[in-house]
Amino acid sequence: MGEFTLELNDDQKQVRDWLHGFAADVMRPAAAEWDEREETPWPIIQEAAKLGIYSLDFYAQQFFDPTGLGIPMAMEELFWGDAGIALSIVGTGLAAVGVLANGTEEQIGTWIPQMYGDADDVKVAAFCSSEPDAGSDVASMRTRAVYDEAKDEWVLNGTKTWATNGGIANVHVVVAVVDAELGSKGHASFIVPPNTPGLSQGQKFQKHGIRASHTAEVVLEDVRIPGHCLLGGKDKLDERLARARERARSGERVKNAAMATFEASRPAVGAMAVGTARAAYEVALDYAKTRVQFGRPIIENQGVAFQLADMATQIDAARLLVWRASWMATAGKPFTAAEGSMSKLYASEVAKQVTGQAIQILGGNGYTREYPVERMHRDAAIYTIFEGTSEIQRMVISRALAK
Repeated sequence: MGEFTLELNDDQKQVRDWLHGFAADVMRPAAAEWDEREETPWPIIQEAAKLGIYSLDFYAQQFFDPTGLGIPMAMEELFWGDAGIALSIVGTGLAAVGVLANGTEEQIGTWIPQMYGDADDVKVAAFCSSEPDAGSDVASMRTRAVYDEAKDEWVLNGTKTWATNGGIANVHVVVAVVDAELGSKGHASFIVPPNTPGLSQGQKFQKHGIRASHTAEVVLEDVRIPGHCLLGGKDKLDERLARARERARSGERVKNAAMATFEASRPAVGAMAVGTARAAYEVALDYAKTRVQFGRPIIENQGVAFQLADMATQIDAARLLVWRASWMATAGKPFTAAEGSMSKLYASEVAKQVTGQAIQILGGNGYTREYPVERMHRDAAIYTIFEGTSEIQRMVISRALAK
């Protein structure tokens, strides 16, 4: 029997320590400022690009880590630094995953480099799926893509919302309806190249947390894109739609392009949540060791000590679920019990709970912006909402159990 281990290898430890140093030395000192400014931290993204952290090569190396732990390890360390800044650094990755999951080799080679730019001229990308009336209910999507055969162009019309980097991105990946009769099965993903006429930024949202990450509406008005910007190509789309029509007649379920992207990214979101939870736990632990009340550190009080014990246990359990799902995805093992959704669900809920407990342990100090746990608590709220709410994850898990 082969050796079983949960120990990171030397290369992984080196990358982890490198990222931790960047998070501690560059991200954390700037976290409160960019949270207050509610602006994209371009100088920090550029610094990450200069160091090689914000680059296609770095994420490719982590993505192709044979253990599957490269991406979750990187996400945990960066989000330990600060969730808002980290999402500005990694938000492009969701669009990149959309291309990797659905695009041809030529599309991958053409568009993903343009999503990142270079250290002297950094770019970002946006994945646009949600709409004002279609969040979890993807079947209600209204953005349409109509094929103009004479010109070999697709014409996109609609409004997307909650798009990370929406409107400021160099490249937008847009999910649109190509066959309304098929519901969510009639969706496809499209590349909108830089400076395409008709694409504009709508409302920029002022958010409860992750405020250093740009979130906005994306408005599409008669946006014309070349036929080759359909991810996967027209022939593949026609074949998929034909199969979907046949399966619809037989009652068989089939996945859509947006869901393929979300399934691939859910363990990574779980790792983000673990990083935020761990950061808040460490602040609370240090505080409990140094805060003296009634003549002794408050960690000597069982009420506080037991909270910290639970926090540490929950964080480790969440990390293990994330690592399992990440390893399964890399090993090509199907999520027969919705293990990806399990990891995202549990880690997200742990992040909310642990950051709330951290505030409680710090007491009045935890409720002020003098300490970072109130920001971490605000940031943690997003994990149970984006890329599939906790309720959606429970639905996915329960359906898997019912098979």
